[in-house]
Amino acid sequence: MNQRSSVESVEEGVSHQSIKRASCSAVLTLAYQSLGVVYGDLSTSPLYVYKTTFSEKVSLREDDEDIYGVLSFIFWTFTLVALFKYIFVVMSADDNGEGGTFALYSLLCRHANLSVLPNDDKLSAIYSIEGSDQTARTSAFKLPFEKHERFHKALLIFVFLGTCMTIGDGVLTPAISVLSAVSGVRLKFTGLHENYVVVVSCIILVVLFSLQHHGTHRVSFMFAPIVLAWLLCISSIGVYNIIRWNPGVVNALSPVYMFKLLRHTGMAGWVSLGGVVLSITGVETMFADLGHFSACSIKIAFTFLVYPCLVLAYMGEAAFLSRHHEDIQRSFYKAIPEPVFWPVFVVATFAAVVGSQAVITATFSIISQCCALNCFPRVKIVHTSSEIYGQIYIPEVNWMLMCLCLAVTIGLRDTNMIGHAYGLAVTTVMLVTTCLMALVMVVVWRKRIITAVSFLLLFGSIEVLYFSACLFKVPESGWIPLALSSILMVVMYVWNYGTLKKHRFDMENKVSVDQLVSLGPSLGMVRVPGIGLLCTNLGTGVPAVFGHFVTNLPAFHQILVIVCVKSVHIPYVAEEERFLLGRVGPKEYGMFRCVVQFGYKDLLQENYDFENRVVSELINFVETEEERDTVNGIMEQANTSTQMVEYQDHVKLLDFSLDNLENVSLRDESIKILGARESGVAYIFSHSYAKAKKSSSILNKFAINILYAFLSNNCRGPDVALNVPHTSLLKVGMVYYV
Repeated sequence: MNQRSSVESVEEGVSHQSIKRASCSAVLTLAYQSLGVVYGDLSTSPLYVYKTTFSEKVSLREDDEDIYGVLSFIFWTFTLVALFKYIFVVMSADDNGEGGTFALYSLLCRHANLSVLPNDDKLSAIYSIEGSDQTARTSAFKLPFEKHERFHKALLIFVFLGTCMTIGDGVLTPAISVLSAVSGVRLKFTGLHENYVVVVSCIILVVLFSLQHHGTHRVSFMFAPIVLAWLLCISSIGVYNIIRWNPGVVNALSPVYMFKLLRHTGMAGWVSLGGVVLSITGVETMFADLGHFSACSIKIAFTFLVYPCLVLAYMGEAAFLSRHHEDIQRSFYKAIPEPVFWPVFVVATFAAVVGSQAVITATFSIISQCCALNCFPRVKIVHTSSEIYGQIYIPEVNWMLMCLCLAVTIGLRDTNMIGHAYGLAVTTVMLVTTCLMALVMVVVWRKRIITAVSFLLLFGSIEVLYFSACLFKVPESGWIPLALSSILMVVMYVWNYGTLKKHRFDMENKVSVDQLVSLGPSLGMVRVPGIGLLCTNLGTGVPAVFGHFVTNLPAFHQILVIVCVKSVHIPYVAEEERFLLGRVGPKEYGMFRCVVQFGYKDLLQENYDFENRVVSELINFVETEEERDTVNGIMEQANTSTQMVEYQDHVKLLDFSLDNLENVSLRDESIKILGARESGVAYIFSHSYAKAKKSSSILNKFAINILYAFLSNNCRGPDVALNVPHTSLLKVGMVYYV
């Protein structure tokens, strides 16, 4: 099996393969289910788009050209960015079914040497799908960037920016959606003070975040009907308003009205575009939630239902506004016919909650990806579904989001102010996605550079226009996403920087196998019964913590397994490819290496029987060693890759289970391993502290000695992630001078 086919077999997840082979009815079912998870945020935008757009002092003329101009901007922005860019182009850039900023970054890392994340070359090589058929054009494009580490860091920071702004959406979306929905009650109770609206909104937000630990799968059946009912309601009301108030509003679809709006209103009209961009909030969430469904189902739902319904809703509200200029700040609820006001109000409130749920779930997924790629401190990740892989709950992130949402709601108290902050976050994320897509087109898709530049100029110019308009809102409330993303970016970068420095320290101070061999078969140590699992970040060599351990205590276990848990730049690793084993030193040493691979969307569940899996794989390795040695002899003559990485491609492993070994004839070494297993398993972890060298700069000392130390002391330990019993845990204290 060659390297390319090996990678393809690893990358093909079971769920995505079944989706690809799904029948037409299954795709339609997925399209229906996607309404509640993917489109909740996007479909609630009509609640506040016109209100925020006309919050500026834009004078409305009698000929309604200003209203037509705003509608034209909304229609063409929605069509070009949401439909053409995301549905037709970006959705095709999935990373084996996964979407989002980190999925694009993962694609680039696997097709070019652009990663600055700690990894081992021998392990990374198996997931690099650069083949010999690489075109000269792509190689020439990549060559200048691969040689400059500064570009790698700049790209990573750029990805951090988009990721942090997406997390900012998770704070702003629940606040603006719920507050906009609840504020409609003031139309019926005109004497109601805004404080009551804020209090009710806060209560709904607290209830929403308090229910997160149950998991979205428990209420997902009611999400899709709510969004479907909402889309049908606003589209029907839109058709009603078009027919009753102004059928001529369809003329506003002409792009001529956009130029007329800017020519007449000037700077005020340009700044008001910060409200227009809110019409496409949720498109990035749509891409980030791609892993829960298939691209085909999302495209069908958007093209044939979501897109026409929202266009009709915006057209209907514009038709109402053209005849009711005085209701410009409450046009959405004013445009609802009186007999159906309360049913629509209830549906709007539920739809706002559903839209918030989608963004919160996407935030959980983003944080888990960052943790897997060593870009965020380790947090507790709870699986809320035993069947659906991506449905998770992160308690710490959930409560922080709730506190920030309440702070924004209480502090700003106005959807216009929240909308200004929201628009800046949305445009920044879209700009990041556009730039990464241009790189993907050249590096991954191998398109001509002119194609990527055309894509960048077309959509980038649109997003820069909106981004520049949103920048004028920074003094009002636009500073909120900037401040929040800046804090998160510092946390991500410092954590990644500190982790990378510790990894390099391990690489420079690891113990070579030759040093072990020179000590002789006994290693000059006392071997005690049992299995020792020495956990490290190194995929090659013996970690320095082992030398530190035996220096202070010259004894270790009869069987020693150096365990390395690695994250690779693919979303999922097949279970049969999860463990890679090899020997450390001669056979009589009883020392092994076990590399456990996880994709950035793989999550180590708390009920994962890690200990028994390692022992079972160890017995598999020993029992098939003779056959593997024969194959490796042939491989060495052909100058192929290392034994540890390649043997699973050439040898059909026996399926040994610890529960079914009674009637199996085992080798002496396997019996020895089982005997050691009965004596007990101990986990050996490095309890390390990173300190900056005395020669380091002040900035480096502050980052390592203060920020990284604070994050390390307050994050979830690796022993907790592996569900290690406290009675089996040994910690070896070390100081890393980086």
